[in-house]
Amino acid sequence: MQGYQVTFFTQQDRVHDHEPLAQWLLAQARALGIRGATLNGSLQGLGHDGHVHAVTMFDLGDQPVQVTMVVNDAENERLFAHLAASGVQIFYMRSAVEFGTLGMPAEASGARAQR
Repeated sequence: MQGYQVTFFTQQDRVHDHEPLAQWLLAQARALGIRGATLNGSLQGLGHDGHVHAVTMFDLGDQPVQVTMVVNDAENERLFAHLAASGVQIFYMRSAVEFGTLGMPAEASGARAQR
């Protein structure tokens, strides 16, 4: 399939609608029927403002985080329309990708082995 890899970059302490922004994005992806999203935390990053953001022993809130989704054209349009309507402010990267799944689901391979 053809689609997009969309990665959102934020910090652990950023919030939207009284919820951590990264977790809010995951919830929105689920509500929109997007098949998957991954939240990753980083140790350190350089922000668009030129400041270094990092996890320290005393401050976990400055931790850089990213949420990555792979979406088809329709999901991409729904996602960005929803984010615009929500008034969220976040930096993102979107790249055209080819994606798919290899192999058979575990249930199908187990059933085939029993025959």
